[in-house]
Order: sequence, then C-alpha cells, then structure tokens
Amino acid sequence: MGENNEFSQLTQALIDKSLTKKELLNKVKQDFNLLPFLLSGVHSAKAAVRYGCAKVLMDLSEENPENLYPYFNSFIDLLDSKYRILTWNAFAIIANLIRVDTEKKFDAIFDKYYSFLNNDYMVTVANIVGNSGKIALAKPYLIPKITDELLKVQGISTTPHLTEECKRVIAQGTIKSLDVFFDMIEPKKRVISFVKAHLDSPRKSLRTAAENFLEKWG
Repeated sequence: MGENNEFSQLTQALIDKSLTKKELLNKVKQDFNLLPFLLSGVHSAKAAVRYGCAKVLMDLSEENPENLYPYFNSFIDLLDSKYRILTWNAFAIIANLIRVDTEKKFDAIFDKYYSFLNNDYMVTVANIVGNSGKIALAKPYLIPKITDELLKVQGISTTPHLTEECKRVIAQGTIKSLDVFFDMIEPKKRVISFVKAHLDSPRKSLRTAAENFLEKWG
C-alpha cells in the first residue's frame, strides 16, 4: 500500500506540476529504487506522467546507464508502444545503454531496432539514423551491419509523412552519423558514393554536409 501511495503522489505531482521533471530526475538519482515507479509511469493514461517519466528515464540512461541496464527488456517493449514519442524515447534510451550492454542484449534486437528505418514517419527514421553513431562507437564490431542499414535510406519509400524533402533530411542525418565512425568503416567506397550522390541536392544544408564530409574524408 505504501508503494502505491508513493507512486500516486509522484504521478499527481507531475500532473499538477508541483514536481518538475528536473526535480524528479534529481529525486531518482538520490534513490534508484524509484526506477520501477518511472517504468510504471510511462504506461500511465495521463500524458504528463507518461512523457515526464520517459524524459527522466532518457536523461538517466545518458548519465547513469548502469542503473537502467537491468530494465533493458522494458525499453525493448517500449519500441512497440502505440505512442510514437515513447518509441522515440526508447530508441535513445537503448542507444545510451549499449555502452554497458555486457550481455549483448542489443545484438539480439538489432534487426528489430533497424527495422524502423522502414517506418512511415520521418521522425522515427531520423531517430534511428541519429542514434547510429553512438551505437557504432559502443559496439564497433557491428559497424559493417550498421553501415549496411544506413545506406539503405537512399531507397526508402515516400509516404504522406515522409516526403522527398524528408528523405533529404534523413540523408543529411545519415551523413552526419557516418562521419562519426567513418574511419572504422571498411570498405569505404560505398559510403563515399552515397555522399557524392547528394552533392547536387536541392537542399542546401544537405549539399553542404556532403561537401564537408568529402573534404574531410574523400
């Protein structure tokens, strides 16, 4: 009963904004036994609780990954959330936990994680692309597979939520991620070809990203 009361108090505090996400973050840092409350909170029907707890978990995964790692499977489950924001949070949390992934749990879900590159929503695809540099640095032996997946973005289909311009945004993010670990990629020719394909892009920032990449690596 005591635990339920404490959870109710925390959730109500988030709802009425008497507790900020930063204050909740500091509270959990002082007592990691509160982590189960956050994990319950992400399933709340109340958006303030759901997203407040998810944001705190995301911050904790960056600063204290070892404390969240025992709950890795809970974040895998969040990939299938009906709330896209929670799925995006899960992408980031999992990527942050990979540097302490001694049991190779990410390896087992690699295909599931990267299957979201085929999603209909630009932000979903962009999140996978954006987290890939961090994943590659944490698990260099996965770089060949990560590179293969990232280069597939050139062929993703357009949807009402993923236009040609969205594809250009994704390509720009892909170049940025590839730059993080390009020195560890073998062979490099496919990546150089991918980048060169965007030198004439109508999107100025994509052209610039391609030019800068080739100036650095080409």
